[in-house]
Amino acid sequence: MPAPIPTSIKLQKASRSLRLAYADGSEYVLPAEYLRVHSPSAEVRGHGKPVLQTGKQHVGLVGAEPAGRYALKLIFDDGHDSGLYTWDYLYELAVEQPRYWQAYLDQLHQAGASRDPHTSAVRFVP
Repeated sequence: MPAPIPTSIKLQKASRSLRLAYADGSEYVLPAEYLRVHSPSAEVRGHGKPVLQTGKQHVGLVGAEPAGRYALKLIFDDGHDSGLYTWDYLYELAVEQPRYWQAYLDQLHQAGASRDPHTSAVRFVP
């Protein structure tokens, strides 16, 4: 069964988040950092192995554009704009936010990396 399509999408620049509301009355607030590190783009998803995103703690959203009838293109202030967030994926990110966020924090810790852009080092994996 396909995920519901949001009835309301609000870009909240001041709080650096995206607010999604659904017909069943549920609402979710997704921080820009969370959306950025879980981008569905090839840059983040990699080719077979996801690329851990570091230093995105202060990233913001500068725009959101519809991509046909199936997705939303989010534009971040770090220049990233190549991910198309399908309605299914946005809903998945919303309902799984606590679990996905903790998994991301665990990955950062295991890699010795940081959310802080001032302490994140570029790591090259051969």
